[in-house]
Amino acid sequence: MHDTNEIIGGADTHADTIHVAVISPTGRPVADHEFATTAAGYRAAIKFLTGHGVVRVVGVEGTSSYGAGFTRALVAEGMPVVEVCGPDKAIRRRRGKSDAPDAYSAARAALSGHGVSEPKDERIGVVRALLGARRSAVKARTASINQIKALLVTAPDSVRDRFRRLATKQLIAALTRIRPGAQTDSLVAGTLMAAKVLAERVAFLDEQVASLTTELDELTAVLCPALRSAYGVGPDTAAQLLVTAGDNPARLRSEASFAALCGAAPVPASSGKTVRHRLSRGGDRAANNALHRIALCRMSRHEPTRAYAARQSQAGRSKPEILRLLKRAIAREVYRLLTRTVCIPDYGDLRPARQSRNITLTAAARHLGVWPGTLSRLERGQSYDDQLADIYRAWLASAA
Repeated sequence: MHDTNEIIGGADTHADTIHVAVISPTGRPVADHEFATTAAGYRAAIKFLTGHGVVRVVGVEGTSSYGAGFTRALVAEGMPVVEVCGPDKAIRRRRGKSDAPDAYSAARAALSGHGVSEPKDERIGVVRALLGARRSAVKARTASINQIKALLVTAPDSVRDRFRRLATKQLIAALTRIRPGAQTDSLVAGTLMAAKVLAERVAFLDEQVASLTTELDELTAVLCPALRSAYGVGPDTAAQLLVTAGDNPARLRSEASFAALCGAAPVPASSGKTVRHRLSRGGDRAANNALHRIALCRMSRHEPTRAYAARQSQAGRSKPEILRLLKRAIAREVYRLLTRTVCIPDYGDLRPARQSRNITLTAAARHLGVWPGTLSRLERGQSYDDQLADIYRAWLASAA
């Protein structure tokens, strides 16, 4: 007869194995065993846990990495799961390291509730994967373009004179069309061959970046439409902020905590009679970069932000100080959009109304005094501007 008392589980996870431990509610070790990281292994591990009693909670190391499969299996069985940090380094130095003690440490952490958090959202893992792939493609594209331009510096005169004055986009298009085999000079032919291969690589990476951006656009719009509705928040910045928030759910307890996580919390930098703050150099630098890009976009095109920046400049604040204020305000806004239900305006009626009146996008944009791309993004729900939408809607109604 199996014991039906409550038990607490812990799992130390690896690429090929997981070590599962069971403790009593008082922290007494009960049993531990190693299982394979396969569907059958997960079923056996769950049977091992339930065979010792009613599972109160299971602490798993690396719920978004080596422990992702086991976490999915536990959740499918309706078992509460928490993510635990690795064993304390001071304790590890005293006791040494092996799988069984680490599994028991995970179980004790789950029992105490110290250093635990909710498991990572799997959907955020998809965003993280797409974002990483996109950024590596962008990095490789930049490296290839730099190689082409460096190659042209030392290329034969006939090659350099032909391509040196072309803009990057024109240069890539021209190099993909050349035929190195038609050259009689081996030096020229070799140089053109290298340039052509690099240009084709850039063209291929352009397609990858566009495809990944589209995927991120669709996914972030589904995961957090409120975030995507904010001015200046595109697929890349939205993806990064979602990843940062998803990787650090405990840091969403307040907007001040989230601002500190993003490196947007003000840091005192006063001296003598000078009282001031500076930009933080801590926190998640990728999230800080996302806030920075949003702030720059708003300072460039968002009229309320432009007016605010002008007022702060007249008050004697420098551009870095204005950026610090803007990034702190944007962090506050992003926190609200991530943690609350926000009503999103529906502009789905604009494009059908324009098309039914046979009005081109260019004509509508010219009449409203905006760029056609601005109206296109508004119609597709990729940007939100209630004032412009109301003016646009009223004009379309009057043009009936």
